Amino acid sequence: MALQRTHCSDLTHVVPGEPVRLQGWVHRRRELAALIFLVVRDRTGLAQVVVREGDPAWGAVPPEETPIEVSGTATANAQAPGGIELTAATVVALGEPADTPPVELWRPGLNAALPTLLDHAATTWRHPLQRARWELAAASLHGFRATLDAGGFTEVHSPKLVESATESGANVFEVDYFGRPAYLAQSPQFYKQVLVGVFERVYEVGPVFRAEPHDTVRHLAQYVSLDVELGFIESHREVIACLRDVVAGMVAAVHERAASAVERLGITVPAVPEEIPVLHFRDALRLVGAPDDEPDLAPAHERALGAWAMETHGSDFVVVEGYPTASRAFYSHPDPEDPHWSRSFDLIFRGTELVSGAQRLHRYADYVRVLEQRGYDYAPFASYVESFRRGIPPHGGFAIGLERWVSRLVEAPNIREVTLFPRDLHRLAP
Repeated sequence: MALQRTHCSDLTHVVPGEPVRLQGWVHRRRELAALIFLVVRDRTGLAQVVVREGDPAWGAVPPEETPIEVSGTATANAQAPGGIELTAATVVALGEPADTPPVELWRPGLNAALPTLLDHAATTWRHPLQRARWELAAASLHGFRATLDAGGFTEVHSPKLVESATESGANVFEVDYFGRPAYLAQSPQFYKQVLVGVFERVYEVGPVFRAEPHDTVRHLAQYVSLDVELGFIESHREVIACLRDVVAGMVAAVHERAASAVERLGITVPAVPEEIPVLHFRDALRLVGAPDDEPDLAPAHERALGAWAMETHGSDFVVVEGYPTASRAFYSHPDPEDPHWSRSFDLIFRGTELVSGAQRLHRYADYVRVLEQRGYDYAPFASYVESFRRGIPPHGGFAIGLERWVSRLVEAPNIREVTLFPRDLHRLAP
């Protein structure tokens, strides 16, 4: 029977003198006169192998980044990772010798230009610092799902090929769908709303597509959206409370499941307050010195509000509610006391808009009226709007951009640095 595989992180628990079998990549290979120091990397960390002249592995260590299997004897060495290294080792390549990687992955830092990182993403994501960024994303996804599952939500998945734009005015990717036009979905908005009529509380994790010609450090043409919708609410404040709990669950999962990634990156994970500070949009405009008739917040305004929230409340988060109804999506619910303002909101995290949300319209007649007021043709929205004739309860929801969340978590200057394979105006590969 083959010796059971030991992961690099578990090597520290092996008793010296015991046989060990590792599998991973050649992370670094240093050749001396009669000695080779081999560092093996697997998904859990690094391990050191010492190959001496005359050992079975002498002359058999392949180039860096070649996948290998190493069998040897655990030997105590205080200088080795975890205090244990392998000696008297046999090395077997598990593939062809790897070509020289475009960057030196064994170096502690990854000092490569962004185009190099993106052009060679299949390799550069192997660097421990790059891996750590997606480990934060994976942990956040776990926390997102776990929090909502505990709250009685049902995970759903909606079509990504749709017959009409979700948000009129935003650019969409048109595709040929068996001879007729269709579009890549901008969001699962319509579907999660109607599924509230089935499950009451739903969420989805999936890609969304925006053909908006933004060439900025915070926009992508495709990103992962974490969507939530909950029914039987009285106002958007219940949605904000749900959002707060979800973000707190994501942060808790980062601590629990990605502590080593946090340490590697040297980042500060935010504390989520029991109640996130809330500002009305009109007050936010005055606070940042913007004109009263501004329809939205500019990035500079968001940064100023983020600084205000930290200085005044010690919070990395601030909610801005009550955006002008005319500037929000047509399905946003107006404030009954003053319909000029909507029951919509944004969550600003470290000076950048992270989340948009709102209470939605839920009556058929309201949809017919608002489509007519905004000059939208009824036909493209018919299958969606007709569902509100059959009993959709008061509801609301929000969406979190995963890549934007991670980029602010690590305070990356460009969202592409935390995106596995970004799609933007210029990039369609790898």
